[in-house]
Amino acid sequence: MKQKDMQLFQLYPLGDSAITVQFGDRIDKAIHAKVRAFSSYLDRHPFTGFVEQVPAYNTVTVYYDPWLASEQGFYNPYTRVTEQLQYILRVAREHGRAAAPRTVEIPVCYNGAFGPDLEFVARHTRLSPQEVIASHARCKYQVYMIGFVPGFPYLGGMAKKLATPRKQNPRPRIPAGSVGIAGNQTGIYPIETPGGWQLIGQTPLRLFDPNREQPSLLQAGDQVKFVSISEDEFWDLKEQAHGA
Repeated sequence: MKQKDMQLFQLYPLGDSAITVQFGDRIDKAIHAKVRAFSSYLDRHPFTGFVEQVPAYNTVTVYYDPWLASEQGFYNPYTRVTEQLQYILRVAREHGRAAAPRTVEIPVCYNGAFGPDLEFVARHTRLSPQEVIASHARCKYQVYMIGFVPGFPYLGGMAKKLATPRKQNPRPRIPAGSVGIAGNQTGIYPIETPGGWQLIGQTPLRLFDPNREQPSLLQAGDQVKFVSISEDEFWDLKEQAHGA
């Protein structure tokens, strides 16, 4: 492999049945575009023994079956998969293309009990609660990865002025649909779970439903736009979402 190619990505083992492909060392849209292009190409052109791939901010972890990848013991599975990934990376760089991003509107009620930490975020950022809401809803976010719990989207693109540290003492229970801020990131809790993000609102949508064909509403690469709604609209949409 050419030295120029080696500088574009790194491969390293994760246990005995996975390899992580790293495209960079920071959160960056250009780097994530490479992640999405490779991930999309690999889904369309899997190698022998491929199981699944998990994209993140700047990496893709590729899981494989060592027995199938080794062609029933004929090859060293790690070496074999590494060679195939290096080939796929070169081809994907030249011919791969990430799918056009999908834009998903997420309605959020930022009022009262739905945003218990809104006042804290406002004090920390020296903004009014209304300014926090307006700034949070004004941005267009990118889903960099799904993780922590099923369907939890890590979103990039939040205004720097809204950055607020996590809570010192995490809550034992956070309602499903809660929208939070942690550092310079924002995200949505898809299910009830403990957590330490600062909660500024809640969506009535179901971000994760194991009975759907695609359980997670959001996928890596999606674009998200928050839309501020009233409490009455929240309950109407919640009834629709959970009655579907």
